[in-house]
Amino acid sequence: MKKAVALVSGGMDSAVVLAIAREQGFAVHALSVRYGQRHTSELDAAARVASALGAVEHKTVAIDLRSIGGSALTDDIEVPEAGGEGIPVTYVPARNTIMLSVALGWAEVLGAADIFCGVNAVDYSGYPDCRPEFVAAFERLANLATKAGVEGAGIRVHAPLIRMGKDEIVREGLRLGVDFAQTVSCYRADEQGRACGHCDACQLRAAGFAAAGVADPTRYVAAAG
Repeated sequence: MKKAVALVSGGMDSAVVLAIAREQGFAVHALSVRYGQRHTSELDAAARVASALGAVEHKTVAIDLRSIGGSALTDDIEVPEAGGEGIPVTYVPARNTIMLSVALGWAEVLGAADIFCGVNAVDYSGYPDCRPEFVAAFERLANLATKAGVEGAGIRVHAPLIRMGKDEIVREGLRLGVDFAQTVSCYRADEQGRACGHCDACQLRAAGFAAAGVADPTRYVAAAG
């Protein structure tokens, strides 16, 4: 089987991406990043998802983005309710660039030519590093900056959900047997992984299940209003 590295955050999108990679015949090595995020229960979810969906192994790498701050997820900034204009304060500076770089390094070590990530440019919060242009640019960088790119078969960065709505992602996950109850998307999730029901991530997730006509399995701290 061909090897691939998949970034697995513990959320619903990355779970579906892992399942897609497995369906395509890859031996998937799941990678999570402990970057100083306040919602660390997503890392517990990532371990559950990686095991349930048949990853060959699951590695968690620690990178301290809290030391530079600049985001409501890594600094003493309140996570806002859903809504607002412009790039929200939950944007973590350079997060996807850093995570993909770590995935790229591991892929080289493993001899894997394929990297999977769950970025999405349709139902997302306005993050600049979730756009198709970013994924294409990173793939070009990967093939310029690595031995695998210069001397090997090259590196491919797959973002299979990038043009899918949340309802489509829900349906695809169900088709692939993803148990969404195991995933955590909330930016303010508690230690048990229960969601707040009000942040951008919660609202997008709930809207996706509603649009798909599927019962929402999310566990909430209190009834979402």
